[in-house]
Amino acid sequence: MKKKVISISVVVLVLCLLTISASSQALTEETFKIGRTIGLIDAFYVDTINLPSLTEKVIIETLKNLDPHSTYISAKDVKEMNEPLNGNFEGIGIQFNLLRDSIIVIDPIAGGPSEKVGVRSGDRILTIDKEKVTGIGISTQGVRKRLMGAKGTKVNITVFRKGESEILDFTIIRDKIPINSLDAAYMLDRETGYIKLNKFAATTEKEFSDAVDSLRKNNMKNIILDLRGNGGGYMLAATALADKFFTGKNLIVYLSGRKAPRQDYKSSGSGSLSSARIVVLTDEQSASASEILSGALQDWDRGVILGRRTFGKGLVQNGFYLTDGSMIRLTIARYYTPTGRSIQSSYNGGYDKYIENFLKRYTDGEMMTADSIHFPDSLKYRTMVNKRVVYGGGGIMPDVFVAADTSYNTTYFRKLYAKNVLNTFALDYFDKNRTFLNSQYKTFENFNKKFQFSPVDIKAFIDKGEAENVTYDEAQFNISKDEILLVLKGLIATNLWQTSEYYQTINQNDKVIEKALKVISDKNLYNKILGY
Repeated sequence: MKKKVISISVVVLVLCLLTISASSQALTEETFKIGRTIGLIDAFYVDTINLPSLTEKVIIETLKNLDPHSTYISAKDVKEMNEPLNGNFEGIGIQFNLLRDSIIVIDPIAGGPSEKVGVRSGDRILTIDKEKVTGIGISTQGVRKRLMGAKGTKVNITVFRKGESEILDFTIIRDKIPINSLDAAYMLDRETGYIKLNKFAATTEKEFSDAVDSLRKNNMKNIILDLRGNGGGYMLAATALADKFFTGKNLIVYLSGRKAPRQDYKSSGSGSLSSARIVVLTDEQSASASEILSGALQDWDRGVILGRRTFGKGLVQNGFYLTDGSMIRLTIARYYTPTGRSIQSSYNGGYDKYIENFLKRYTDGEMMTADSIHFPDSLKYRTMVNKRVVYGGGGIMPDVFVAADTSYNTTYFRKLYAKNVLNTFALDYFDKNRTFLNSQYKTFENFNKKFQFSPVDIKAFIDKGEAENVTYDEAQFNISKDEILLVLKGLIATNLWQTSEYYQTINQNDKVIEKALKVISDKNLYNKILGY
């Protein structure tokens, strides 16, 4: 009976979608055939089948043949997918890590449920709702599953705390926990602020505005906005940030599709940052909303885009819920920059070819030189103000190309990363030296200036790698040493403070930021790049 209900639901779903979007009787017949086929399989096929699995496979393969970004999301994954973009989840509010099969609290989130009841950094969680969670091989996902839950529900934990003779018990009432889209905000020099965003979420505009207000108190006049690795998110968050850089009613982006009439999104004219010079950092992982913002600033000759070509995701998805709570994210339109450039890379060869073409960037020299990127004249456009040449057809090509820094990238270094040795060593080091570090370094400035690892620490790190089957290579270690120690220092800074201090540490050896500072600090060079 359950299978019959599922198959009937498939047909009903198809007919509902048909009612919403069909444009002809021919489409009605073709659409009905899908539900009819699954119904016949369920009713008459010779062997027992897993109908939900078959249905999912049909949907996934169908969407895969449309474009690279139309996707199916199972019911259990829908909520988890939406959480980062909504800007919050419901749980107990801790940052944690796993060390030697123990759950260690890195930091209770300020104002969150755990901090309110007295959970502290360094606490080791022993049980969750009376279930032992040490020594059982628990995964990060397993911890999240046990600690997250609906707002207002209770979770009981016991913790071991150094210096306490007894195990501590806490009853925590779950609540909404914010997810930040802003990783870092600090001053790079006397007039230049640095802001890094990891996504464009519902909270991004406020986070960005708060960061700007704070940096302006430190005399910030110009901004380096780091969108490297930012895969996008909400379009409106990107347009809201773009709005801050214009004083007129400038077109920021428009979208258009077969069934979606053109929609224009323009700036309001408020332009709270209209006098600031801005350099936007991009790379091959910058996508979607990152490309909308970068494209608008570039097309209006408003800011310098610096780094490497962006991903090229310019398709607009709308979410359609299915009967079981799952969702289809279906492409309904394309994004276009103010000059009319399509952001989307070509997918004419199908999904596999699309992914293959992206991966070629790592092997055809694009990471190292802009000369390896070739655009046909048909994709040539002119910027809105100064008529500079820009190109469509897949991603935003930066105004200033900066090659990937491979000076420290050895096989030894990559293996250490792959085995997560840097993270586990830093966590172990901090756990053992927590009291000393907290007492010795009261400010990040003091830590940044004075902290360094001893030869004994470095030997312990090498031994940690050996224990994880990463064979020590002295020559390669010496090539990667400065970067390794800088990343480890940044990870310690994260444990002492927040992610902003991590980036403030590792960015000291960042060639892209170094170039961006040269551009933004030289008004004549900045204007020359933009054609003024």
